[in-house]
Amino acid sequence: MASITVVMAQINLLVGDIPGNTQQVITSAEQALAEHQADVVLYPELTLTGYPPEDLLLRPSLEARIEQALQTLMDAQINTTLVMGYPRCVGGAVLNMAGVIQNGQLVAEYTKQCLPNYQVFDEKRYFQAGSQPCVVDIHGVTTAITICEDVWLAEPTAQAKAHGAKLMLNLNASPFSRSKRAERHRLLANRAQEGDLAIVYTNLVGGQDELVFDGGSFVVDNQGQIQYQAPFFEEGLYAVTIDVADSGSVTVPTQSKTELPSELAAIYQALVIGVRDYVNKNGFKGVVLGLSGGIDSALTLAVAVDALGKDRVEAVMMPFRYTSDLSKNDAADEAERLGVRYQSISIEPMYDAFMAGLAEEFAGTQRDTTEENLQARCRGVLLMAISNKKGYLVLTTGNKSEMAVGYSTLYGDMAGGFDVLKDVPKVTVFELSRYRNTLGEVIPVSVIERPPSAELAPDQKDEDSLPPYPVLDEILERYIERDQSATEIEAAGFDSAVVRRVLRLVDVNEYKRRQAPVGVRITERGFGRDRRYPITNGWKIGD
Repeated sequence: MASITVVMAQINLLVGDIPGNTQQVITSAEQALAEHQADVVLYPELTLTGYPPEDLLLRPSLEARIEQALQTLMDAQINTTLVMGYPRCVGGAVLNMAGVIQNGQLVAEYTKQCLPNYQVFDEKRYFQAGSQPCVVDIHGVTTAITICEDVWLAEPTAQAKAHGAKLMLNLNASPFSRSKRAERHRLLANRAQEGDLAIVYTNLVGGQDELVFDGGSFVVDNQGQIQYQAPFFEEGLYAVTIDVADSGSVTVPTQSKTELPSELAAIYQALVIGVRDYVNKNGFKGVVLGLSGGIDSALTLAVAVDALGKDRVEAVMMPFRYTSDLSKNDAADEAERLGVRYQSISIEPMYDAFMAGLAEEFAGTQRDTTEENLQARCRGVLLMAISNKKGYLVLTTGNKSEMAVGYSTLYGDMAGGFDVLKDVPKVTVFELSRYRNTLGEVIPVSVIERPPSAELAPDQKDEDSLPPYPVLDEILERYIERDQSATEIEAAGFDSAVVRRVLRLVDVNEYKRRQAPVGVRITERGFGRDRRYPITNGWKIGD
């Protein structure tokens, strides 16, 4: 009986930075060798470009850049086996590949066979699929190499088994959604039993635009039992020992198992890492947001501080004549609790100036949502001016429920660069706020308990315009994430008039969402890469 040490390199990469990512491979491999005496270091999918590189894969210089990166890795002469991902140009086609480097030589390559083309994935736009397995001897173990989606379908595992593989190394760039962790565990348990092999699953960690990769790398034995679980949302080099019998078969002794975070904890961590990486990777000095005294901006502020630290966050209250004293006091209270720079700038003077300038144009008309939207647009102008002057990113504060039905103002509360809660339903906003307070009470209880209001008119409440949020969110979840029709939703017991009004609001506000900032994806279908509906269309709501 012998043993090998496999190190899962759960690292955070910058898309497009091929030299930087290559150096990160070298540095982490040397560390894995020094600290863990690694026999194998396993990296995420498309390590060298980061994931997803999107149309960078179409750049003419891609081939030369990847070839240079691979040569750099081979020249480094690292005394361990490296298994990492990269795109490779072969005969005019781009392949999603994994390579095995040993003793300064590229000894094997594998082409991803199963190319996902659903939800946020668009791999058939770029890659040509492979068809052959890659089974290679690594330190005396017959080892199969697969990439991400290959373990979601049965055929690649069947190929590995047919070629005698006892161990599978699976490279991943699997984005977070709230139900994904348990799904991964179930899936790999099934594949391990089908193939009678152990599987080492290494996942990417970090934020990339709207996507967050949660890490959570793990190892299952040939019975499908999890024998090692790495932390979620943390970079690191996680070592697992695999025992090898003289026959070449492997067993995985039970080792470290990090406790899985609760769903709310995982969502909150995803929001934090999504904000941190978007701000840092794009070079912003800090962030600024409008703090209204409401729950959405309160949660956004808490996430921002947890992501960046209080010194890189500025909050601005922008009161108007309808802003209650309670809202002013709650905003100031939260800003003080979190220790951020805080100021209050009234929008009354600029609103009055706009109305004076529009007096002739508006003559003979009644007050309506135009005046309400003007308030929001005054606030948007203020925040964007601060952003321009200080190099800060404006965080908008709209949630998924509002974005779905258009309960937001273009060039007003939608003005900004990143929407932290873009994919977070309103009911979940309340749940996350309560969760955050269990870590330290930073959101005033009155903010959580009082009825939501945009305070754009006297005594205004959200439910004056919308169904109660628990009802609204369930209708939206059925329509957006499950693709249920109006008829199916009504059959589930929802009022027909309410359903058809909500669905119509979703459909007619596609034009707004196309102009909304990017935001962290936490559900199975967010607005953005997931859901691409035409703005102009004649589809009927009942269909």
